[in-house]
Amino acid sequence: MFDLLDGLCIPRVYVDILVTVACIDGVIAFLAFVQVMRIHLRNTQIGWTRQKVFHLLIGFSNVGYFLYFVLTLVAACKSWLCWSQSCGFIVMACPKILFLAAFLLLLSFWVDLCHQSNDDEDDEEGHCTCDGLLPKIGISNSSGQRRIRCLSFRGIHVGTRQKLVILVTVLIFVLMIASAVLIWIGMGKNPIDSVFVARVYVDVFAIAMLFLGGALACYGCLLSFKMRKVRSDTASSEMLKVAGLAIVSVLSFMSSALVALFTDIPMLYHWHQQRVTGVYTSSLLVLYYFIGSSVPSGFLLWVMRELPPCLVKQEVETIAFVSENTRVIDPPSPNWTTATSMQNQVSRANPI
Repeated sequence: MFDLLDGLCIPRVYVDILVTVACIDGVIAFLAFVQVMRIHLRNTQIGWTRQKVFHLLIGFSNVGYFLYFVLTLVAACKSWLCWSQSCGFIVMACPKILFLAAFLLLLSFWVDLCHQSNDDEDDEEGHCTCDGLLPKIGISNSSGQRRIRCLSFRGIHVGTRQKLVILVTVLIFVLMIASAVLIWIGMGKNPIDSVFVARVYVDVFAIAMLFLGGALACYGCLLSFKMRKVRSDTASSEMLKVAGLAIVSVLSFMSSALVALFTDIPMLYHWHQQRVTGVYTSSLLVLYYFIGSSVPSGFLLWVMRELPPCLVKQEVETIAFVSENTRVIDPPSPNWTTATSMQNQVSRANPI
C-alpha cells in the first residue's frame, strides 16, 4: 500500500481521482439506502414500490463502483493475476449494468406516462393498486390520476414495459458472463484475445448508453411539453425535474459513451496495458466515472428526495338502497368506492 501512496503502482494523480470518486460513490450509496429505510418506515404496510427500486438500484450500483475502485488500487500493487483478466472485468461491468437498469426503469415510466391513455387495459387485470409510489414525476389528466401497480413479495406485479426492462437487463448480464468466460479462456494458449473481447463488450455497452440517452431526451421533452398544459405550481416544478433529468442524462451518457468508444479508460482493471498521458487521462477518468455515473445518480436521488405521503386509513361508508318491495340492492363494490374516493382527492388537489 505504501507503493500505492507513493505513486509507484499507479500515478499519484490517478490514485487521487479514483479515491475521490470512490468516496463520492460511497456517500451516494449510503444516502440511497438511508432513503429506502425512511420510505419503508413512513409506509410500513406498503411493499415494494418504484421509489424503493430506484434507490436500491442506485445504491447497489454505487457500492459496486466503490468496491471496483478500491480493489483496482489494491490489485495494482498486489499484482493479482485474476484481477487483470475475468475477475476485474466482472467487477467493472456489474455496477454499470445496475446503473443502466435504473435509467431504463426511469425511461419505462416516462413512456407509461406519455402513453397512459393506451394502458387502460392493464388496469383491468386485477393487479393491486396503491398510492404514493413516487414523488410525482409525471402528469395528471382531467379524468383522474393513472393508477400505479405496487410491488410486493406476496405477488409481484409489474407492467409490460417494466418486464421488458428486466428482460434487457438479464440479457446484458448474460452477455457479460459470456464475455467473462471468453476472457478467462483467453488466458490460456488459444486464439481468443481477452482484450479484444472486453473491448467489444465495452463498445456495445457504450452504444446502448447512447441510445438510452437519446430516448430519455425524446420522452423527457415530450413529457415536459404535456406538463406545460397543466396549470399548477406543482406541474411547473415537476416539469423542471423531468427536463433536468433529461438534460443531465444526455450529457452524462454521451460523455461516458464517447470516452468508452474512443479510449481504453473503462478497462482500468487492465492498468498495466494502459497508456497514460497525465492531464489527458485524468480528464477522461473524470468524464467517464464522475460525470458519466456519479452525477446522474446523485441528481436522480435529489429529484426523488421527497418522501411519499403517509397512508391514511379511511372508512368508506356504503349505502344500501331499499326499493318499495323491501328488496336490498347490492352496495357498490369496494374497488368502485376506492377509485371514486381517489379521483375526488386528486381533483381537489390538482385543480385545472
